[in-house]
Amino acid sequence: MRRTNTFEVVPQSEQDETILRRLLDASASLWNQLTYERRQRFFAGENVWDCDDYYDEYVDILGSATTQQITRVNDAAWRSFFETVEEADQEVSPPGYWGNQADGRDLRTYVRNDAYTIRWGERSRLELPIGSQLKDEYGFGRAERLRVAVRGEPHWQGNQGRLHLSYDDVDETYRAHKPVTVPEAEQATPTGSDVAALDIGANVLVACTTTADDQYYYSGQKPFRQFRETTERIADAKAKLPAGQQTSTRIQRLYRKRSRRWDHAVNALLRDLVQRLYDDGVETIYHGDLTGVLGEYWSVEANLKARTFWAHRQCLDQLANVCEEYGIDVAATSEAWTSQTCPECGEREQTRRHRETLRCPCGFEGHADLVASRTLLEQATNTAVRPTARPVRFQWDDHQWYPIEGNAVASNE
Repeated sequence: MRRTNTFEVVPQSEQDETILRRLLDASASLWNQLTYERRQRFFAGENVWDCDDYYDEYVDILGSATTQQITRVNDAAWRSFFETVEEADQEVSPPGYWGNQADGRDLRTYVRNDAYTIRWGERSRLELPIGSQLKDEYGFGRAERLRVAVRGEPHWQGNQGRLHLSYDDVDETYRAHKPVTVPEAEQATPTGSDVAALDIGANVLVACTTTADDQYYYSGQKPFRQFRETTERIADAKAKLPAGQQTSTRIQRLYRKRSRRWDHAVNALLRDLVQRLYDDGVETIYHGDLTGVLGEYWSVEANLKARTFWAHRQCLDQLANVCEEYGIDVAATSEAWTSQTCPECGEREQTRRHRETLRCPCGFEGHADLVASRTLLEQATNTAVRPTARPVRFQWDDHQWYPIEGNAVASNE
C-alpha cells in the first residue's frame, strides 16, 4: 500500500534558505534544459533519447544522486508521454517546463530515496545532499549534508520512496512529499461485522447509518459559509484587475486558502467518521452512486454547493484511502429515490422534502439525509434497520469536528 506524508520544510537561517533555493532552482534549470532539447527533437521528428548529457553541468550544485534523479524523472515523463500517445484517441502534449519566462522557474526537485534522511523528534529535520561547489562556498565538510528543520507529523510508516521537494510562491512555503510503502500486515482490521451506509450531500456533508443502529451526520453550514465568503472575495478581486490581466498573487492566495480550508475539513471529517465506525466494529461502508445527482439541484446556491464546493469524487477517493488504512471495505450502491422514500411505509411519490426534513402522508417526519443513509443501508444489506439511538450531529470549528449536545433531529421514530 503506497501512501504519502506531506510536511513543511522550514530553513532556520538565511544561508540554509539560500542553499535550498539554489538546489531547487538548479533542478528546475536542469529539467527545463533537458525538456527543451527533447521537445525540439520531438517536433523535428528526431530521437529524443539522443540528447546531450547535462551531468557535468549540474553535478557540482546538485550532487551526483540528485542530478541523476532529475534526469530519470524526465526520462519517465517522456516514456509516459509516448505510451499515452499510443493509447489516446486525441492529441497529447509532450512534457512541459517547470515555470515559464514571464514568471520564472518553478522551484522543485526530486531526491533519491536513499540519498535523504528525515529525523523526527522534538527538533525534526531533513538532511539533503548538495554538490561540492555549494559545500566549498558555504564551508561544508565533504561528507556533510544540508540540514533544514521540518514541521509536521508522519501519518504513515514504511519504506521511503523518492522525495519531492517544492516551493509554493503563493504561500511562500517549502513543502516536501515523502511517499512510503506500508506493509499490508500493518493495516488495521475491523473487530466486528457491522455495515454502514453514507449519504453524501451539500447542507449535510455526510449522513451515516449503521446496522448497530447508530446514526451520525456532519453539518456543512460553516464550511460552505467560509467557501462562499472566499468565493465572493475572489470575484471582488477579479473585478478590480487591470484590463487584460487574468489573475494576481492575491487571487491565487484566495483560491489556495479556499482549497486548503475545504481539504482540511473533509480530511478531518472522514478520519473522524472512519475512526468512529472502526471503533463500532464496521467492516464495510456503502456510499451512494452519484451518477446524475447534480441534476437534482436547481437553486443558485445549491448548484454552487453541488458543483463547486462539494467535490464528490475527491471525497470518495479520500474515503477509500482512509478506509484502506483501517482495513474497511468500501462499495457503491444506487441512491435513486433514497432521500424521497419513506422508511415506514415505502412511499416515495407523495413524500415532501423541505430543506432537511422529509414528510410522508403516513405521518412520518425525519431528517432527509439520515433517511437516505438508512435506506441505502437497507438496500445494500437487504435488512430492515431501526435506529433507536439519538442521531449525533457534528459541527466544524476550523480544527476538528465536535458533537453537539442536546441535538434535535426531526423524527417520529
